[in-house]
Amino acid sequence: MAGKFGKDFNSENGKEIAELCALQLIANLKKAIGDLDKVKQIVKIEGFINSTAEFTGQSKVMNVISDLVVKIFDNNKGKHSRTAIGVISLPIGAAMEISAIVELY
Repeated sequence: MAGKFGKDFNSENGKEIAELCALQLIANLKKAIGDLDKVKQIVKIEGFINSTAEFTGQSKVMNVISDLVVKIFDNNKGKHSRTAIGVISLPIGAAMEISAIVELY
């Protein structure tokens, strides 16, 4: 989805964007490794949130992603470190972008 947090979205109405981003990350992971049972640990998730200078809710947006990942992979595999970074723009005007470091069996 295109848009900017602090202008088009806030921490609350941006939850759907964060959930879709997390689900896309997991779908891409499954496509790359074939089976999510190969995941030993979600090590780190980095989030880049397209936001205005005044928006300070980047960590709230990333909480949605972290909570969903922990729910899907359970607390043992899903617990991870993370980074939430506000950026002035992203390719094609995307509202956010995430990446992950994952340990596999």
